[in-house]
Amino acid sequence: MENSLPKVAIILVNYNGQKYLADCLGSLEKLDYPKENYRIIFVDNGSSDGSLEYAQNNFSDIEFIKNPKNLGFSEGNNIGIDKALLLGYDYIYLINQDTMSEPDSLSKLLNVLQGDEKISAVQPRLMLWPEKDKVNSLGNSIHFLGFGFSSGGYQKFEGDLSPKEIAYPSGAAVLIKSEVLKKIGLFDNNLYLYHEDLDLGWRMRMSGYKILVAPEAVVYHKYEFSRSITKFYYMERNRFICLLENYKIGTLLLIFPAGLIMELGLFFYSIFSGFWLEKLKVYGYFFHIKNWKIILATRKKKAGLRQVRDKEIVRLFTGKIQFQEIDNSLLKYIVNPIFNLYWQIIKHLIIW
Repeated sequence: MENSLPKVAIILVNYNGQKYLADCLGSLEKLDYPKENYRIIFVDNGSSDGSLEYAQNNFSDIEFIKNPKNLGFSEGNNIGIDKALLLGYDYIYLINQDTMSEPDSLSKLLNVLQGDEKISAVQPRLMLWPEKDKVNSLGNSIHFLGFGFSSGGYQKFEGDLSPKEIAYPSGAAVLIKSEVLKKIGLFDNNLYLYHEDLDLGWRMRMSGYKILVAPEAVVYHKYEFSRSITKFYYMERNRFICLLENYKIGTLLLIFPAGLIMELGLFFYSIFSGFWLEKLKVYGYFFHIKNWKIILATRKKKAGLRQVRDKEIVRLFTGKIQFQEIDNSLLKYIVNPIFNLYWQIIKHLIIW
């Protein structure tokens, strides 16, 4: 009897991740999905810890791609996705090196994703490890000023198991239809790392697709938050890029007053936190004509994909930053109430 189940390519980008691979690859080998219907594409981003050799020596039936250097999350995944699309896989499953998958996770994601042609991607319920009773992400949220963060973080999961719509999926684990990626494009290599999943999700919704989280599908994430200078630079730079490329002009004008106030606050924060030089580098990036040419060209390309108005897209945006790692009294009692009030007013003015 012919096997009619869809073919799934699992893309795993590895960078010095040897300590994670036994659990990650071991759990993927135990998926209850037929082995002839999925294949792992292991993209090594110039690792120096022997992790590529470890994977080659200990796991079989894996497609290996070796990059000469660390190309970042975006380009590393894109290389793997390009290979999968060339080989004709029906679905692309992105999975981080620091995850562990329940055996039925892929099957449950497929059940949801195949249920509606308008669904472009489905994220599993990401739980922390070893605190596996606590949530890492129930889908990700977008603040109207471009900040992206996971929802439900560090809380015990007591919610409904039915799928629900989310603003964008976590790049740590997400199943995507190949036909959607062929239509809207892959990750933006210009972003390099951070906000690349936010941008892809925004583009999906701009193109008229829905994104869901499927709580019945469980993947564990050995998540560690870091406040590195590099992370600050890319998160801030890429936040601006996403806003400039994805919002319509009218929406940009509406959020500008709040954005200006937020920038003043973030600049003073960067001084006290020691990130002021990186903040200045972010501003410096936008003083180069070549960078604006890239932004404007990408904005025009995205406009050609647009099927829905900003009014529909921002329906799932938020006016509050609710991220456990940066929660403090100033954010909770002053910043969030003020910006949320502003957002509740102006989002009703977005009619385009």
